[in-house]
Amino acid sequence: MRIHIVARKMKMTDAIKTFIEERLAKLQDYVSDIVWAQVIVSVEKKLHNADIVLHVGNQTMKASASTDELYSAIDKVMTKMEAQIKKYNSRRTDHRADEVIDEDETVALIGPEINFTVVKDVPLKSMSKDEAVIEMEKQGFTFWLYQDREAKQLQLVFKRMDNTYGLLQPVKNK
Repeated sequence: MRIHIVARKMKMTDAIKTFIEERLAKLQDYVSDIVWAQVIVSVEKKLHNADIVLHVGNQTMKASASTDELYSAIDKVMTKMEAQIKKYNSRRTDHRADEVIDEDETVALIGPEINFTVVKDVPLKSMSKDEAVIEMEKQGFTFWLYQDREAKQLQLVFKRMDNTYGLLQPVKNK
């Protein structure tokens, strides 16, 4: 799990950092597929705020808490996050595992139903791969389909998990 801790309007001490990391380690007892966590602690006047963003599997969870003391704000936000993770785990587990499934039903269960929630019309532009990356970043997407100026064919640029870029070029099967 990658952990990113941000302190705003206050100094990040080793004690605070260690406390946050220990509490995040306890969250891994509930769910093991935590990808990354971002914790933001801040002070506004006399109010201490703690925010956490946790990416688990295919889901992002957020929680916030504010109290008069920093450590209690961190405890409070971690308690809220534990509740969200427990709810996530209960939805993820199969509660009907004892049921017997008929063979005819298994055929229907094999393929997931595909639902498109958004269909967006985007004009196809002729551009270079560098311009496509700039357009993708400007739009806030992780991929961008465009027509290459030189090759006059459709290509796709995408952002990889390690913040590099990839390019998909179609080729004909032989």
